[in-house]
Amino acid sequence: MISLKSAIAKPFAKQVFRSIQKWAKKPIETQEKVFQDLISQGAGTVFGKDHDFISINNHADFIKRVSIRDYEALKPYVERIIAGEENILWKGKPLYFAKTSGTTSGVKYIPITKPSIEAQVAASRNAILLYIHETGNVKFVDGKMIFLQGSPVLKQKNGINIGRLSGISAHYVPKYLQKNRMPSWKTNCIEDWETKVNAIVEETVNENMTVIAGIPSWVQMYFEKLQQKTGKKIGDIFKNFNLFIFGGVNYEPYRAKFENLIGRKVDSIELYPASEGFFAFQDKQGEKGMLLQLNSGIFYEFIKAEDFFNDNPKRITIKDIELGVNYVMIISTNAGLWAYNIGDTVQFTSTNPYRVIVSGRIKHFISAFGEHVIGKEVEQAMQESIANTDVRVTEFTVAPQINPEQGLPYHEWFIEFENEPENLTDLARKLDESLQKQNTYYFDLIEGKVLQQLKITKVKKGGFQEYMKSVGKLGGQNKIPRLANDRKIVDSFSSVKSHK
Repeated sequence: MISLKSAIAKPFAKQVFRSIQKWAKKPIETQEKVFQDLISQGAGTVFGKDHDFISINNHADFIKRVSIRDYEALKPYVERIIAGEENILWKGKPLYFAKTSGTTSGVKYIPITKPSIEAQVAASRNAILLYIHETGNVKFVDGKMIFLQGSPVLKQKNGINIGRLSGISAHYVPKYLQKNRMPSWKTNCIEDWETKVNAIVEETVNENMTVIAGIPSWVQMYFEKLQQKTGKKIGDIFKNFNLFIFGGVNYEPYRAKFENLIGRKVDSIELYPASEGFFAFQDKQGEKGMLLQLNSGIFYEFIKAEDFFNDNPKRITIKDIELGVNYVMIISTNAGLWAYNIGDTVQFTSTNPYRVIVSGRIKHFISAFGEHVIGKEVEQAMQESIANTDVRVTEFTVAPQINPEQGLPYHEWFIEFENEPENLTDLARKLDESLQKQNTYYFDLIEGKVLQQLKITKVKKGGFQEYMKSVGKLGGQNKIPRLANDRKIVDSFSSVKSHK
Protein backbone atom coordinates (compact mmCIF):
# COMPACT_ATOMS: atom_id res chain seq x y z
CA MET A 1 0.00 0.00 0.00
CA ILE A 2 1.34 3.43 -0.98
CA SER A 3 1.72 5.83 1.93
CA LEU A 4 0.45 9.40 1.83
CA LYS A 5 4.03 10.69 1.89
CA SER A 6 4.97 8.57 -1.13
CA ALA A 7 1.83 9.66 -3.02
CA ILE A 8 2.54 13.36 -2.43
CA ALA A 9 6.28 13.15 -3.19
CA LYS A 10 6.03 12.64 -6.98
CA PRO A 11 3.73 15.56 -7.86
CA PHE A 12 5.67 17.82 -5.48
CA ALA A 13 8.93 16.73 -7.14
CA LYS A 14 7.49 17.53 -10.58
CA GLN A 15 6.45 21.00 -9.42
CA VAL A 16 9.94 21.74 -8.03
CA PHE A 17 11.59 20.39 -11.20
CA ARG A 18 9.54 22.81 -13.32
CA SER A 19 10.39 25.81 -11.11
CA ILE A 20 14.12 24.97 -11.30
CA GLN A 21 13.92 24.59 -15.08
CA LYS A 22 12.60 28.16 -15.35
CA TRP A 23 15.74 29.76 -13.91
CA ALA A 24 18.17 27.10 -15.23
CA LYS A 25 17.05 27.95 -18.79
CA LYS A 26 17.67 31.68 -18.18
CA PRO A 27 20.95 31.55 -16.24
CA ILE A 28 22.48 34.91 -17.16
CA GLU A 29 19.24 36.83 -16.56
CA THR A 30 18.76 34.96 -13.28
CA GLN A 31 22.24 35.92 -12.03
CA GLU A 32 21.78 39.54 -13.13
CA LYS A 33 18.56 39.75 -11.10
CA VAL A 34 20.29 38.21 -8.05
CA PHE A 35 23.15 40.73 -8.45
CA GLN A 36 20.82 43.74 -8.63
CA ASP A 37 18.77 42.50 -5.64
CA LEU A 38 21.92 42.02 -3.53
CA ILE A 39 23.31 45.46 -4.35
CA SER A 40 19.93 47.08 -3.64
CA GLN A 41 19.60 45.29 -0.27
CA GLY A 42 23.23 45.91 0.67
CA ALA A 43 23.22 49.65 -0.15
CA GLY A 44 21.88 50.61 3.29
CA THR A 45 24.42 48.58 5.26
CA VAL A 46 27.69 49.84 6.72
CA PHE A 47 29.59 47.75 4.16
CA GLY A 48 27.42 49.10 1.33
CA LYS A 49 28.04 52.70 2.38
CA ASP A 50 31.77 52.07 2.82
CA HIS A 51 31.90 50.75 -0.77
CA ASP A 52 29.49 53.21 -2.41
CA PHE A 53 26.89 50.59 -3.41
CA ILE A 54 24.49 53.38 -4.36
CA SER A 55 26.60 54.06 -7.49
CA ILE A 56 26.96 50.40 -8.56
CA ASN A 57 24.94 49.67 -11.69
CA ASN A 58 26.73 46.64 -13.13
CA HIS A 59 29.44 44.06 -12.55
CA ALA A 60 32.19 46.39 -13.83
CA ASP A 61 31.20 48.98 -11.20
CA PHE A 62 31.20 46.27 -8.54
CA ILE A 63 34.74 45.17 -9.47
CA LYS A 64 35.99 48.77 -9.13
CA ARG A 65 34.46 49.30 -5.70
CA VAL A 66 34.63 45.88 -4.03
CA SER A 67 37.90 43.96 -4.00
CA ILE A 68 38.20 40.20 -3.44
CA ARG A 69 38.45 39.42 0.25
CA ASP A 70 38.96 36.46 2.53
CA TYR A 71 37.82 36.08 6.12
CA GLU A 72 40.67 38.18 7.53
CA ALA A 73 39.58 41.15 5.41
CA LEU A 74 35.93 40.67 6.43
CA LYS A 75 36.74 40.14 10.11
CA PRO A 76 36.47 43.81 11.26
CA TYR A 77 32.84 43.85 10.04
CA VAL A 78 32.08 40.47 11.62
CA GLU A 79 33.50 41.63 14.96
CA ARG A 80 31.11 44.60 14.94
CA ILE A 81 28.17 42.20 14.42
CA ILE A 82 29.41 39.95 17.25
CA ALA A 83 29.59 43.06 19.45
CA GLY A 84 25.86 43.60 18.84
CA GLU A 85 25.73 46.17 16.02
CA GLU A 86 23.09 45.93 13.27
CA ASN A 87 23.01 46.61 9.52
CA ILE A 88 26.72 45.91 9.14
CA LEU A 89 27.01 43.38 6.29
CA TRP A 90 23.28 42.74 5.77
CA LYS A 91 20.18 44.46 7.09
CA GLY A 92 19.44 43.76 10.73
CA LYS A 93 21.37 40.98 12.46
CA PRO A 94 22.12 37.48 11.20
CA LEU A 95 20.14 34.62 12.75
CA TYR A 96 23.29 32.54 13.23
CA PHE A 97 27.03 32.44 13.04
CA ALA A 98 28.33 29.20 11.58
CA LYS A 99 31.51 28.45 13.47
CA THR A 100 34.24 26.95 11.31
CA SER A 101 37.91 26.25 11.90
CA GLY A 102 40.04 28.03 9.33
CA THR A 103 43.59 27.04 8.47
CA THR A 104 44.95 30.60 8.65
CA SER A 105 42.32 32.55 10.58
CA GLY A 106 41.73 30.24 13.54
CA VAL A 107 38.01 30.10 14.30
CA LYS A 108 35.81 31.83 11.72
CA TYR A 109 32.26 33.10 12.32
CA ILE A 110 30.29 33.04 9.07
CA PRO A 111 26.99 34.99 9.19
CA ILE A 112 23.79 33.15 8.23
CA THR A 113 20.64 35.23 7.68
CA LYS A 114 16.99 34.24 7.37
CA PRO A 115 17.06 34.26 3.53
CA SER A 116 20.37 32.40 3.39
CA ILE A 117 19.28 29.55 5.72
CA GLU A 118 15.99 29.28 3.81
CA ALA A 119 17.97 28.88 0.57
CA GLN A 120 20.17 26.20 2.22
CA VAL A 121 17.13 24.23 3.38
CA ALA A 122 15.38 24.54 0.00
CA ALA A 123 18.45 23.34 -1.91
CA SER A 124 18.94 20.22 0.23
CA ARG A 125 15.23 19.40 -0.14
CA ASN A 126 15.27 20.06 -3.90
CA ALA A 127 18.23 17.74 -4.44
CA ILE A 128 16.13 14.84 -3.12
CA LEU A 129 13.02 15.94 -5.04
CA LEU A 130 14.91 16.10 -8.36
CA TYR A 131 16.19 12.59 -7.66
CA ILE A 132 12.58 11.46 -7.13
CA HIS A 133 11.48 13.22 -10.33
CA GLU A 134 14.22 11.56 -12.38
CA THR A 135 14.10 8.02 -10.96
CA GLY A 136 10.51 7.69 -9.73
CA ASN A 137 11.95 6.09 -6.58
CA VAL A 138 9.87 7.11 -3.54
CA LYS A 139 10.18 3.95 -1.44
CA PHE A 140 12.84 5.51 0.77
CA VAL A 141 10.55 8.28 2.09
CA ASP A 142 8.79 5.86 4.46
CA GLY A 143 11.96 4.46 6.01
CA LYS A 144 14.37 5.87 8.56
CA MET A 145 16.91 8.49 7.49
CA ILE A 146 20.17 9.40 9.14
CA PHE A 147 22.20 12.58 8.69
CA LEU A 148 25.60 12.28 10.34
CA GLN A 149 26.22 15.81 11.54
CA GLY A 150 27.64 18.01 14.27
CA SER A 151 25.90 18.73 17.57
CA PRO A 152 22.74 20.87 17.24
CA VAL A 153 23.46 22.52 20.60
CA LEU A 154 23.88 26.25 19.92
CA LYS A 155 25.46 28.98 22.03
CA GLN A 156 24.26 32.56 21.97
CA LYS A 157 25.98 35.93 21.94
CA ASN A 158 24.13 39.26 21.69
CA GLY A 159 21.01 37.54 20.37
CA ILE A 160 22.81 35.50 17.68
CA ASN A 161 22.99 31.70 17.86
CA ILE A 162 26.41 30.17 17.20
CA GLY A 163 27.12 26.61 16.13
CA ARG A 164 28.42 24.32 13.36
CA LEU A 165 26.52 24.50 10.06
CA SER A 166 25.39 20.87 10.27
CA GLY A 167 24.17 21.47 13.82
CA ILE A 168 22.24 24.58 12.71
CA SER A 169 20.72 22.59 9.82
CA ALA A 170 19.44 20.00 12.32
CA HIS A 171 16.94 22.63 13.50
CA TYR A 172 15.39 22.78 10.02
CA VAL A 173 14.38 19.17 9.40
CA PRO A 174 10.79 19.39 8.05
CA LYS A 175 8.05 18.19 10.39
CA TYR A 176 6.98 15.45 7.98
CA LEU A 177 10.47 13.91 8.30
CA GLN A 178 10.86 14.27 12.07
CA LYS A 179 9.51 10.78 12.84
CA ASN A 180 11.81 9.21 10.24
CA ARG A 181 14.91 11.03 11.34
CA MET A 182 17.78 9.33 13.17
CA PRO A 183 19.64 9.52 15.51
CA SER A 184 17.73 10.81 18.52
CA TRP A 185 18.24 14.41 19.58
CA LYS A 186 20.07 13.23 22.71
CA THR A 187 22.56 11.19 20.69
CA ASN A 188 23.00 13.99 18.15
CA CYS A 189 24.08 16.29 20.98
CA ILE A 190 27.05 14.10 21.98
CA GLU A 191 30.20 16.13 21.29
CA ASP A 192 32.85 13.38 21.21
CA TRP A 193 32.71 11.88 17.71
CA GLU A 194 33.67 8.28 18.54
CA THR A 195 31.21 8.13 21.45
CA LYS A 196 28.55 9.60 19.18
CA VAL A 197 29.12 7.11 16.34
CA ASN A 198 28.98 4.19 18.79
CA ALA A 199 25.66 5.50 20.13
CA ILE A 200 24.33 5.95 16.57
CA VAL A 201 25.23 2.34 15.77
CA GLU A 202 23.27 1.11 18.81
CA GLU A 203 20.24 3.24 17.89
CA THR A 204 20.12 2.37 14.20
CA VAL A 205 21.34 -1.22 13.85
CA ASN A 206 17.82 -2.67 14.09
CA GLU A 207 16.00 0.12 12.21
CA ASN A 208 14.72 0.21 8.63
CA MET A 209 17.35 2.67 7.37
CA THR A 210 16.64 3.77 3.78
CA VAL A 211 18.66 7.02 3.45
CA ILE A 212 22.11 7.66 4.92
CA ALA A 213 23.83 11.03 4.54
CA GLY A 214 27.11 12.64 5.55
CA ILE A 215 30.73 13.27 4.60
CA PRO A 216 32.03 9.94 3.13
CA SER A 217 34.96 9.51 5.52
CA TRP A 218 32.68 9.77 8.56
CA VAL A 219 29.91 7.61 7.08
CA GLN A 220 32.66 5.06 6.42
CA MET A 221 33.52 5.05 10.14
CA TYR A 222 29.82 4.45 10.95
CA PHE A 223 29.64 1.58 8.43
CA GLU A 224 32.81 -0.05 9.78
CA LYS A 225 31.48 0.03 13.34
CA LEU A 226 28.16 -1.47 12.15
CA GLN A 227 30.08 -4.24 10.41
CA GLN A 228 32.24 -4.90 13.47
CA LYS A 229 29.11 -5.23 15.61
CA THR A 230 27.12 -7.49 13.29
CA GLY A 231 29.65 -9.21 11.01
CA LYS A 232 27.33 -8.34 8.10
CA LYS A 233 27.48 -6.13 5.04
CA ILE A 234 25.59 -2.83 5.40
CA GLY A 235 23.21 -3.83 2.61
CA ASP A 236 22.26 -6.93 4.61
CA ILE A 237 21.78 -4.99 7.85
CA PHE A 238 19.67 -2.37 6.07
CA LYS A 239 17.92 -4.27 3.28
CA ASN A 240 16.00 -1.19 2.10
CA PHE A 241 18.95 1.20 2.15
CA ASN A 242 19.07 2.55 -1.39
CA LEU A 243 20.12 6.22 -1.26
CA PHE A 244 23.40 7.71 -0.04
CA ILE A 245 23.62 11.52 0.15
CA PHE A 246 27.05 13.05 0.56
CA GLY A 247 28.95 16.29 0.31
CA GLY A 248 32.18 17.94 1.33
CA VAL A 249 34.58 15.72 -0.61
CA ASN A 250 34.79 13.79 -3.86
CA TYR A 251 33.10 10.39 -3.41
CA GLU A 252 35.02 8.58 -6.16
CA PRO A 253 38.12 7.66 -4.08
CA TYR A 254 35.74 6.09 -1.52
CA ARG A 255 33.36 4.39 -3.97
CA ALA A 256 35.07 0.97 -4.17
CA LYS A 257 35.43 0.78 -0.39
CA PHE A 258 31.77 1.79 0.12
CA GLU A 259 30.45 -0.73 -2.39
CA ASN A 260 32.43 -3.41 -0.57
CA LEU A 261 31.11 -2.31 2.83
CA ILE A 262 27.53 -2.14 1.55
CA GLY A 263 27.79 -5.28 -0.58
CA ARG A 264 25.88 -3.77 -3.50
CA LYS A 265 25.48 -0.51 -5.40
CA VAL A 266 23.16 2.19 -4.13
CA ASP A 267 22.11 5.45 -5.76
CA SER A 268 23.87 8.56 -4.53
CA ILE A 269 23.28 12.32 -4.58
CA GLU A 270 26.21 14.70 -4.31
CA LEU A 271 25.72 18.05 -2.56
CA TYR A 272 27.94 21.14 -2.39
CA PRO A 273 26.99 22.88 0.86
CA ALA A 274 29.20 25.18 2.92
CA SER A 275 28.74 27.59 5.81
CA GLU A 276 28.88 30.39 3.23
CA GLY A 277 26.04 28.99 1.12
CA PHE A 278 24.57 25.95 -0.64
CA PHE A 279 26.17 26.20 -4.06
CA ALA A 280 25.20 23.13 -6.07
CA PHE A 281 23.67 19.66 -6.05
CA GLN A 282 23.59 16.69 -8.38
CA ASP A 283 20.46 17.00 -10.51
CA LYS A 284 20.98 13.97 -12.80
CA GLN A 285 22.17 10.49 -11.88
CA GLY A 286 24.06 9.99 -15.14
CA GLU A 287 25.65 13.44 -15.43
CA LYS A 288 29.04 14.51 -14.18
CA GLY A 289 28.79 17.69 -12.15
CA MET A 290 26.30 19.44 -9.89
CA LEU A 291 23.70 22.04 -10.84
CA LEU A 292 24.97 25.48 -9.78
CA GLN A 293 22.31 27.24 -7.71
CA LEU A 294 21.88 30.49 -9.61
CA ASN A 295 18.62 31.54 -7.96
CA SER A 296 19.53 31.20 -4.28
CA GLY A 297 20.64 34.70 -3.32
CA ILE A 298 24.26 34.05 -4.36
CA PHE A 299 26.07 35.98 -7.11
CA TYR A 300 29.08 34.11 -8.50
CA GLU A 301 32.35 35.39 -9.90
CA PHE A 302 35.24 33.28 -11.15
CA ILE A 303 38.99 33.79 -11.45
CA LYS A 304 41.27 31.38 -13.30
CA ALA A 305 43.23 29.55 -10.60
CA GLU A 306 46.50 30.00 -12.49
CA ASP A 307 45.99 33.80 -12.39
CA PHE A 308 44.61 34.06 -8.86
CA PHE A 309 47.83 35.16 -7.17
CA ASN A 310 48.57 37.80 -9.80
CA ASP A 311 48.21 41.48 -8.80
CA ASN A 312 44.94 42.14 -10.64
CA PRO A 313 43.37 38.87 -11.80
CA LYS A 314 40.40 39.04 -14.17
CA ARG A 315 37.00 38.47 -12.51
CA ILE A 316 34.33 36.97 -14.76
CA THR A 317 30.69 35.90 -14.41
CA ILE A 318 29.06 32.68 -15.63
CA LYS A 319 28.53 34.06 -19.14
CA ASP A 320 32.31 34.03 -19.79
CA ILE A 321 33.34 30.73 -18.22
CA GLU A 322 35.04 27.95 -20.21
CA LEU A 323 34.55 24.22 -19.67
CA GLY A 324 37.31 22.29 -17.91
CA VAL A 325 39.18 25.37 -16.63
CA ASN A 326 40.15 25.49 -12.96
CA TYR A 327 38.49 28.54 -11.35
CA VAL A 328 38.56 30.05 -7.89
CA MET A 329 34.91 30.69 -6.98
CA ILE A 330 34.09 34.10 -5.49
CA ILE A 331 30.66 34.75 -3.96
CA SER A 332 28.45 37.64 -2.85
CA THR A 333 25.46 36.51 -0.82
CA ASN A 334 22.24 37.40 0.99
CA ALA A 335 24.12 36.75 4.23
CA GLY A 336 26.35 39.78 3.60
CA LEU A 337 29.46 38.15 2.17
CA TRP A 338 30.80 40.45 -0.57
CA ALA A 339 33.29 39.32 -3.26
CA TYR A 340 34.26 36.61 -0.77
CA ASN A 341 36.81 33.91 -1.55
CA ILE A 342 35.66 30.65 0.05
CA GLY A 343 38.92 28.98 -1.02
CA ASP A 344 37.41 26.34 -3.32
CA THR A 345 38.33 25.73 -6.93
CA VAL A 346 35.72 24.45 -9.37
CA GLN A 347 35.54 23.31 -12.98
CA PHE A 348 32.47 23.52 -15.19
CA THR A 349 31.32 20.32 -16.87
CA SER A 350 28.33 21.88 -18.64
CA THR A 351 26.86 25.30 -19.51
CA ASN A 352 23.38 24.03 -20.41
CA PRO A 353 22.60 23.92 -17.56
CA TYR A 354 25.58 25.21 -15.57
CA ARG A 355 27.14 22.29 -13.70
CA VAL A 356 30.33 22.22 -11.65
CA ILE A 357 32.65 19.81 -9.93
CA VAL A 358 34.80 20.83 -6.97
CA SER A 359 38.40 20.43 -8.13
CA GLY A 360 40.14 21.30 -4.85
CA ARG A 361 41.22 24.18 -2.64
CA ILE A 362 43.26 27.11 -3.91
CA LYS A 363 45.63 26.61 -0.95
CA HIS A 364 45.73 22.81 -1.30
CA PHE A 365 48.02 21.97 -4.19
CA ILE A 366 51.56 20.81 -4.78
CA SER A 367 53.77 23.14 -6.74
CA ALA A 368 57.08 22.66 -4.99
CA PHE A 369 58.69 22.43 -8.43
CA GLY A 370 56.20 24.39 -10.55
CA GLU A 371 53.92 21.40 -11.29
CA HIS A 372 50.74 22.84 -9.70
CA VAL A 373 49.07 19.46 -9.11
CA ILE A 374 45.52 19.85 -7.76
CA GLY A 375 43.11 17.68 -5.77
CA LYS A 376 41.04 16.58 -8.75
CA GLU A 377 44.15 15.21 -10.49
CA VAL A 378 45.36 13.04 -7.61
CA GLU A 379 41.82 11.76 -7.00
CA GLN A 380 41.39 10.86 -10.67
CA ALA A 381 44.80 9.16 -10.69
CA MET A 382 43.76 7.04 -7.70
CA GLN A 383 40.39 6.22 -9.23
CA GLU A 384 41.92 5.13 -12.57
CA SER A 385 44.76 3.15 -10.94
CA ILE A 386 42.60 0.96 -8.71
CA ALA A 387 39.68 0.56 -11.14
CA ASN A 388 38.91 -3.10 -11.93
CA THR A 389 41.19 -4.32 -9.11
CA ASP A 390 40.58 -5.62 -5.59
CA VAL A 391 42.51 -2.70 -4.11
CA ARG A 392 40.48 -0.62 -1.68
CA VAL A 393 41.73 2.65 -0.24
CA THR A 394 40.48 4.00 3.09
CA GLU A 395 42.14 7.42 2.87
CA PHE A 396 45.14 9.15 1.32
CA THR A 397 47.05 12.41 1.12
CA VAL A 398 49.99 13.59 -0.97
CA ALA A 399 53.01 15.75 -0.09
CA PRO A 400 56.28 16.71 -1.79
CA GLN A 401 59.56 15.15 -0.67
CA ILE A 402 62.02 17.91 -1.54
CA ASN A 403 65.14 16.58 0.21
CA PRO A 404 65.19 12.79 -0.08
CA GLU A 405 68.05 10.82 1.45
CA GLN A 406 69.03 9.74 -2.05
CA GLY A 407 68.02 10.43 -5.63
CA LEU A 408 65.75 13.09 -7.10
CA PRO A 409 62.84 14.72 -5.24
CA TYR A 410 59.39 13.14 -5.63
CA HIS A 411 55.74 13.24 -4.60
CA GLU A 412 55.04 10.99 -1.64
CA TRP A 413 51.58 9.39 -1.43
CA PHE A 414 50.53 8.39 2.09
CA ILE A 415 47.86 5.72 1.64
CA GLU A 416 45.82 3.76 4.17
CA PHE A 417 44.62 0.57 2.48
CA GLU A 418 41.74 -1.62 3.48
CA ASN A 419 42.82 -4.12 0.84
CA GLU A 420 46.32 -3.43 -0.42
CA PRO A 421 47.82 -4.34 -3.80
CA GLU A 422 50.21 -7.24 -4.22
CA ASN A 423 52.68 -4.89 -5.85
CA LEU A 424 53.02 -1.35 -4.49
CA THR A 425 55.59 -0.44 -7.14
CA ASP A 426 53.11 -1.28 -9.87
CA LEU A 427 50.43 0.91 -8.24
CA ALA A 428 52.95 3.76 -7.90
CA ARG A 429 53.75 3.45 -11.62
CA LYS A 430 50.05 3.59 -12.57
CA LEU A 431 49.43 6.60 -10.34
CA ASP A 432 52.43 8.38 -11.80
CA GLU A 433 51.41 7.66 -15.41
CA SER A 434 47.89 8.97 -14.76
CA LEU A 435 49.27 12.14 -13.18
CA GLN A 436 51.65 12.71 -16.09
CA LYS A 437 48.77 12.26 -18.53
CA GLN A 438 46.61 14.82 -16.71
CA ASN A 439 49.25 17.43 -15.85
CA THR A 440 51.74 18.53 -18.52
CA TYR A 441 53.91 20.39 -15.99
CA TYR A 442 54.32 17.22 -13.95
CA PHE A 443 55.05 15.25 -17.13
CA ASP A 444 57.78 17.74 -18.11
CA LEU A 445 59.39 17.51 -14.66
CA ILE A 446 59.47 13.71 -14.78
CA GLU A 447 60.67 13.73 -18.41
CA GLY A 448 63.31 16.36 -17.65
CA LYS A 449 64.53 14.35 -14.65
CA VAL A 450 63.73 17.11 -12.15
CA LEU A 451 61.45 14.68 -10.28
CA GLN A 452 61.53 10.92 -9.98
CA GLN A 453 58.43 8.73 -10.02
CA LEU A 454 56.15 9.13 -6.99
CA LYS A 455 56.56 6.82 -4.02
CA ILE A 456 53.91 5.25 -1.78
CA THR A 457 54.12 5.18 2.00
CA LYS A 458 51.63 2.87 3.70
CA VAL A 459 49.79 4.35 6.67
CA LYS A 460 48.75 1.84 9.33
CA LYS A 461 45.05 1.01 9.59
CA GLY A 462 43.21 3.70 11.50
CA GLY A 463 46.19 6.05 11.06
CA PHE A 464 44.22 8.89 9.48
CA GLN A 465 41.56 8.75 12.18
CA GLU A 466 44.31 8.81 14.82
CA TYR A 467 45.82 11.87 13.17
CA MET A 468 42.46 13.72 13.00
CA LYS A 469 41.83 12.88 16.65
CA SER A 470 45.29 14.13 17.64
CA VAL A 471 44.60 17.55 16.09
CA GLY A 472 41.05 17.74 17.51
CA LYS A 473 39.33 17.34 14.15
CA LEU A 474 37.74 13.90 14.32
CA GLY A 475 34.20 13.97 12.90
CA GLY A 476 31.87 16.81 12.07
CA GLN A 477 32.64 18.65 8.85
CA ASN A 478 36.40 18.13 9.08
CA LYS A 479 38.24 16.51 6.19
CA ILE A 480 41.81 15.43 5.46
CA PRO A 481 43.31 17.71 2.80
CA ARG A 482 43.97 15.61 -0.28
CA LEU A 483 47.33 17.26 -0.83
CA ALA A 484 49.58 20.00 0.52
CA ASN A 485 52.60 21.98 -0.63
CA ASP A 486 54.48 21.12 2.57
CA ARG A 487 54.88 18.15 4.91
CA LYS A 488 53.14 19.48 8.03
CA ILE A 489 50.38 16.85 7.91
CA VAL A 490 52.43 13.85 6.82
CA ASP A 491 55.19 14.55 9.33
CA SER A 492 52.52 14.21 12.03
CA PHE A 493 52.02 10.52 11.24
CA SER A 494 53.95 8.90 14.05
CA SER A 495 53.83 5.29 12.89
CA VAL A 496 53.83 4.64 9.17
CA LYS A 497 55.42 1.78 7.35
CA SER A 498 58.31 2.51 5.02
CA HIS A 499 57.57 3.03 1.36
CA LYS A 500 58.34 0.21 -0.99
